[in-house]
Amino acid sequence: MEAPTEPAERPLRADARRNRERILTAAKTAFAEAGVHAQMEDVARRAGVGVGTVYRHFPTKEALIGELLAQKFRLLLQGAREALDVEDPWEAFAGTLRRNAELMAADAAVQDALMRAEADWSQAEAARQELKRTFAIVIDRAQAAGVVRDDFTIDDVPMLMCGLSSTMAAGPPGEAFDWRRHLEFILDALRAR
Repeated sequence: MEAPTEPAERPLRADARRNRERILTAAKTAFAEAGVHAQMEDVARRAGVGVGTVYRHFPTKEALIGELLAQKFRLLLQGAREALDVEDPWEAFAGTLRRNAELMAADAAVQDALMRAEADWSQAEAARQELKRTFAIVIDRAQAAGVVRDDFTIDDVPMLMCGLSSTMAAGPPGEAFDWRRHLEFILDALRAR
């Protein structure tokens, strides 16, 4: 007797796919403006869909935030993969951190909200783990070339990037912190001496 199989997930129809993309775009705006207090109803209004449509795609606010996190990790992963083709080990390493910091800065308010909100992290886990494996190769290569400190590990990256991203969304009123300068100090501290 054959074991029952899970039904294959059907691809979304074109209109459903467009609605999903509009919902995600609207959610980024809502979280950038309202932070963790953004509501599903606000997302629906901004996307031009009914709240039921939002809930069909994302049954909870945590699921919606989880998908936004997954999108972010997929973008960061793309940068790490591109670094594998960069010949200079230092530029591969530093360039990845710079490029990924730019991606985070592009929507720093969303990033800040996502880090403070309850989220379904399981949606981002596959991309997060692949990012970790890929960037570990970049780090190992830089250390083998003698350009990155030996005591720096892949497990240091999340803390480094979270600290850096917190400076992107903060600062005294009317005065933003210079996160790029901060990143260059960090990179200088990570260079092998």
